[in-house]
Amino acid sequence: MRTALGVPIMVALLAIMTANTADASYCGAARYHRCRPACCPETACAEQCTTVMKTCRQIVYEKQQFTCYKTCWERVCVPKTINCTRYVPETCYREVTYTVCKPVWETCQKQICYTVCKPVWETCQKQITYTVCKPVWETCQKQITYTVCKPVWETRTKQICYTVCKPVWETRQCTYTVCKPVWETRQRCYTVCKPVWETCQKQICYTVMKPVYETRQRTYTVCKPVWETCQKQICYTVCKPVWETRQRTYTVCKPVWETCQKQICYTVCKPVYETRERVCRYTVCKPVWETRTKQICYTVCKPVSETREREVCYTVCKPVKYTQTVKVCSGHWETQCYEKPGPVITKCVQEPGCWTFDPCTCRCVYCPGACKTVQVQCPPVKCQRRVWVPEVCEKQIECVKYVRETCVKKVPYTVCRMVPEQCVKTCTYKVCTMVQEVCEKRIPYTVCKMVPEQRVKTCTYQVCKMVPEQRTCTYQVCKMVPEQRVKTCTYRVCKMVPEQRVCTYQVCKMVPEQRVKTCTYQVCKMVPEQRVCTYQVCKMVPEQRTRTYQVCKMVPEQRVKTCTYQVCKMVPEQCVKTCTYRVCKMVPEQRVKTCTYQVCKMVPEQRVKTCTYQVCKMVREQCVKKVPYTVCKPVCYQKTVNCYQWVAKKVPYTVTRCVPRVVCKEVPVKVCCPVPVCRTVCGAPAAAPKACAPVGCGG
Repeated sequence: MRTALGVPIMVALLAIMTANTADASYCGAARYHRCRPACCPETACAEQCTTVMKTCRQIVYEKQQFTCYKTCWERVCVPKTINCTRYVPETCYREVTYTVCKPVWETCQKQICYTVCKPVWETCQKQITYTVCKPVWETCQKQITYTVCKPVWETRTKQICYTVCKPVWETRQCTYTVCKPVWETRQRCYTVCKPVWETCQKQICYTVMKPVYETRQRTYTVCKPVWETCQKQICYTVCKPVWETRQRTYTVCKPVWETCQKQICYTVCKPVYETRERVCRYTVCKPVWETRTKQICYTVCKPVSETREREVCYTVCKPVKYTQTVKVCSGHWETQCYEKPGPVITKCVQEPGCWTFDPCTCRCVYCPGACKTVQVQCPPVKCQRRVWVPEVCEKQIECVKYVRETCVKKVPYTVCRMVPEQCVKTCTYKVCTMVQEVCEKRIPYTVCKMVPEQRVKTCTYQVCKMVPEQRTCTYQVCKMVPEQRVKTCTYRVCKMVPEQRVCTYQVCKMVPEQRVKTCTYQVCKMVPEQRVCTYQVCKMVPEQRTRTYQVCKMVPEQRVKTCTYQVCKMVPEQCVKTCTYRVCKMVPEQRVKTCTYQVCKMVPEQRVKTCTYQVCKMVREQCVKKVPYTVCKPVCYQKTVNCYQWVAKKVPYTVTRCVPRVVCKEVPVKVCCPVPVCRTVCGAPAAAPKACAPVGCGG
């Protein structure tokens, strides 16, 4: 674009420069800038200008579409079948003979002496102080006003005949036999087996299976993989990029912003407020009071007295004598000898070990027993103590008890019964009736009206005009040129080579070995010892006794009594009564009580138990087992591999190019030519220009 504009400008500048240097010349054929004076002392040159049309050439660029082809490389997948070998592991089994020491358990028995702590309960007493909240009742009084129908009693008298059983006591004697206890002291001899501990030793022979290891060898075949390195050449095609620099001219529309103004008419709603009144009607409920009368029926209870009889039960106490047997607690102190268990000693004892078969080494391994801490009790110590031996005696005593006997008698009484009576009274009351009344009131309110108003505002905005501008862009075009290359590929092939190997292993043989150990144990021997025991024997001696007792006989007797009774009339009366009530306050009080409890003391006692245990003997036994091993077996197979190749392909594309074209154009050019003129000094008329022209000017 810039080149197209520059060519006409250069042509115009050359035309102007040619016109400025054409003084006194005929289109550049002769020059008159060196004029010498001829015959005339004063000569002048005049200019004559002429406009000439000059033909100029202008280069114009036109856009043309061209179809070009570029080479593209396309990746094509081609399947290819190749032969491969893979190794499949195969499991085989071989028989291996080994010796196993099989444990055989034998049941044995032994007696174990142990000490048992036997509980002996002892009764003790202790005093416990505790707090008890003791209720303290406080009497209070208050006065209550109430209405009482006061009975007015009228006293009346009547005679009642009744029978009374009068008790008459009669004295009698009774002879009875009592067994009187007589205590007799006796002694008896008894034998006590006293335990005496004796320490003994004995030697125990036992057999231990001692392991003896024997080293053996065996030969086996192993397929050893041997890797061999091979090489092969692979031809492949690489597309090598070749970059080519090109130029192209393009037109860009350049934005030019121009600021403009315009007037906008818009309508605004202006609020106009107007005050108005409205009439509001509402209803008011006005109360109107009215006096009315109604009759009320009520019930009054009128007292009515009535005489009735009731049965009254009363109790009479009769004395009854009986004999009661009472137990009396007594006893005496005895000195007893007892054995106190010895102190408990803690010592470390190792348990017997065991033989365990180890599958890794294919032999039996001896595992020693664990060390554990055992508490062993020492021999007992003899001690003495005093023991209270309780004795219970029985004796009979005479007692008298009173047996209650219930009797029934009839007693007349007066019952005041309230009889209901219906009464009517007139009651005056007021009724309020709500009468509705309609009222009016005026309420002012404001109404807002929106009045439209026209307004004008000036808005400034920018207008974008796109001015075309020619630019030149340089870009690179990449062409992929195929190139053949060769690369060497290294790969490894595995071959299985058989190899003989020797395996060394150990076989464990259990050899029996006789051993002797000394075992220390204690033997308890019971030594008899004579002791004397003193005890009391109670003999019951019969004894005759006489006792006097009284027998009550009820003798009926007729009696007449004058019974005074009252008739009640109920008179209402206002009374004030003083009500006495009790308030309970809890006062804390300290008390002491004696609590009886039992204390358990553990008395040691020697016992013997038979313990069954098992002894393990290892018996050798030959076994056969199958040992698996793995052999790699080659297997040939075919597989399809995808090989990729690059195939050249022509792809058409369209290119827009600017093609230059020469255009002829007529341009007006102004040409000025000088004309010589001769003038005299003295004022004589000038001579003809033809005489002077060829003389003064020349080259």
